[in-house]
Amino acid sequence: MDYCQYLLVSQINYTLTNFADHSERFSHDPINRYLAGEKITPRLVWENVASQVIATSKGYVVFDDTVLDKQHSFAIELVRRQYSGNAHGVIKGIGMVTCVYVNPELDQFWLIDYRIYDPDGDGKSKLDHVQEMLSHTTYHKQLPFQAVLMDTWYATKDLMLFIESLEKVYYCPIKSNRQVDDSGGQTSYQRVDALHWSLSALKQGKLIKMKGFPKDHKVRCFRVVVSTHRTDFVVTNDLTQDSTEATQQACGFRWKIE
Repeated sequence: MDYCQYLLVSQINYTLTNFADHSERFSHDPINRYLAGEKITPRLVWENVASQVIATSKGYVVFDDTVLDKQHSFAIELVRRQYSGNAHGVIKGIGMVTCVYVNPELDQFWLIDYRIYDPDGDGKSKLDHVQEMLSHTTYHKQLPFQAVLMDTWYATKDLMLFIESLEKVYYCPIKSNRQVDDSGGQTSYQRVDALHWSLSALKQGKLIKMKGFPKDHKVRCFRVVVSTHRTDFVVTNDLTQDSTEATQQACGFRWKIE
C-alpha cells in the first residue's frame, strides 16, 4: 500500500524509480517484480487499507480523476486522448478515478477505491464509476461520512441528486458559466459569475436554483476566493450552511489531494 499512497500524493513524477529514490524500505527491482506479477484490484486495495482507516461520522469522501501521462506510448492498452487537469489540456494517457476517505479531525486520508477509465472496455463513464464507488462506500464498506467532495467535472444533476438520495451532503464547484437563478423565479437564469454578491452573501452564501434541476430544488452557493487568480463558485445541498469560511475549509481537503 506504500506505493498506492505514493501514487495518490505524487503530483508530477509517479515512476517506480522516483518512489524507490524516496523510500528507505524499498528499491526499484523488488517493486517492479511485484507490480509485474500482481494485479492491484480495487478489492485488494480496500482489503489492505481497511484496517488502517480511522472512520468518523464527520468524514469526507473525495472523488478525483487523474491522467497518467503516456504521451510517448503508442501500444499500451487503455491509453487514450483525454483532458488532464495537471497538463491543462488534452493528452495521451490512462485515466483513473480515485475515491479517498478523509478524517478531517486527524487531517489524514486513505485511498479506498479506484476505477480505470475504459469506456471502450466496460461502457462506463467517469460519472458511472463515481456513483458505483459511492454506493460501495456507503453500503458495502459501510464507512461513515458527512459529505462528498468533488470537482466541477462531477457537478451534474444526476450525480448530485443521487448523493441526496443517500441522505449525504456534497460540496462541489460549478463552472462559471453555469446557468442559475437567485431571484426566486423573478428574473431569467444567468451565469453564476454574473450574480451580484452583497457583503452578507459573500460571508454567508446565497440560495440559488440551477437550470435543469427540479422546480423547487435549491442549493446554497458560495463565492470562494482560492487565490488571486482563481475564484470558485461552490454549491452544497446543506441549506443550513451559512459560512463561506467553513465551506472553504471543507473544500480545502479536496484541494490537498488534487
